Amino acid sequence: MTSTAASPATSATDLLLVGGGIMSATLGLLASHVRPDWRITLVERLDDVGLESSQAWNNAGTGHAGLCEFNYTPRRPDGSVDITAAVSVNEQFHVTRQLWSALVAHGTLPEPASFIRPVPHMSVGFGDHGVDYLRQRHAALQEHPLMRGQRFSEDRQELAAWLPLMLAGRSPGEPMAVSRSEAGTDVDYGALTQHLVAALRRRGATVLTGHEATALRRRGDVWELSTRTDQVSAPTVTARLVFAGTGGGTLPLLRSARLPEVAGLGVFPLSGQFLRTSRPDLVQGHRAKVYGHAEPGAPPISVPHLDLRSVQGEESLLFGPFASFSPRFLQHGRRSDLPRSVHRGNARTLAMAALDHPDMVRHLLAELRRGAGGRLTALRRFVPEARPEDWELITAGQRVQLVRPSAGRATIVGFGTEVVTSADATLAGLLGASPGASTSASIMIDVLGRLVGPHAPSWRDRVRTLVPSLDTDLADDPALAASTTARTDEVLGLL
Repeated sequence: MTSTAASPATSATDLLLVGGGIMSATLGLLASHVRPDWRITLVERLDDVGLESSQAWNNAGTGHAGLCEFNYTPRRPDGSVDITAAVSVNEQFHVTRQLWSALVAHGTLPEPASFIRPVPHMSVGFGDHGVDYLRQRHAALQEHPLMRGQRFSEDRQELAAWLPLMLAGRSPGEPMAVSRSEAGTDVDYGALTQHLVAALRRRGATVLTGHEATALRRRGDVWELSTRTDQVSAPTVTARLVFAGTGGGTLPLLRSARLPEVAGLGVFPLSGQFLRTSRPDLVQGHRAKVYGHAEPGAPPISVPHLDLRSVQGEESLLFGPFASFSPRFLQHGRRSDLPRSVHRGNARTLAMAALDHPDMVRHLLAELRRGAGGRLTALRRFVPEARPEDWELITAGQRVQLVRPSAGRATIVGFGTEVVTSADATLAGLLGASPGASTSASIMIDVLGRLVGPHAPSWRDRVRTLVPSLDTDLADDPALAASTTARTDEVLGLL
């Protein structure tokens, strides 16, 4: 996909999507379904869509559903496990699956194997603490209709059959337990984004790649987006409605729009690194995505995982994450991103964040000091016989942690995404990252209602043709949950 060859000095559109990731692509498809008569324009700074956070190697491809991630099932002070977040994420992923299924059935998306496939999701507990945590987590999830069917085992023979690579060379006396869900998936969000944008173009949308958004201003009853290409001023795009989904670039763009709702907000960038191997015998010895638990006192972002990945037909294993630091807000951003984002309104908030979250600061400093030996030690916790020559270090996507003031303190929004909307409901921006892509349909249906809903009275009826459970909590209707899962499994080839 290349940039539009020629553009007028100013182009007008009904809905402007800034950023070419999974969120903008999803919103664009939904909007074109609700208002097929609208002009839709997507602007992306890179030469193709889906190359930042949505790109396959810039995320774990987990298709987060709360099945294996300890992040969403924290322990309460009394030792019990809170599954509220896991159930919520699982419900949202079911909404996303319904949307993808409908688009496949309608021929809007191609063969689903090009972007999704079944991969078991597992959780592993190491040591007495980890085994007890996992046992209680499994018991709590089994009580919920959306999470039933997971298996729990401490039997070494069974674990060796499930995870031969992880059991080879492991001490037989080490306490270890695993829970296994067959409902897991591996998703190539980069490929999916490109499929969605290709469909959007077929529906008449304008896609401007190689166009960097530099400023957003209100002019009368429209928004004006200034862009540039290769450091040269480019056409201005005017739009009635705007969605900013540019990852780390969203907050600066909303600030340029003088949106009062973002006053005082700050962001702090984090890079992620992973160890990767494509050695066939290692890949064949690990046919799952396995999430561990954070060590006591460590922040949730430190949860390690060993993932089977399939990208463009090639299978690999990915282990991490290892935190690193770059002042860029995007992987292809600028080193000046962080210093330019600090101003009088958020400087104190950013400073307080470091004081209020010492565990995260300690974790980041420890990660920055970790060398190749430390990374190998962490890997051998999962793969006891790992050899350094079989694994390469790769840098994954750039994320920004949203920092917001709260009662004189600072809160780091580590998990969850936030939608900020202007008072007149003509501008919306997405802040935050995880679980992000896997909940894209739910989040973008919310944005659709805020931006497009006032201009399409029957929008919910139209969306319901794609997402039948739109107004029903699957968690409250086990029969509907079962039938929805069976249908989407069949259409998406996940059986």
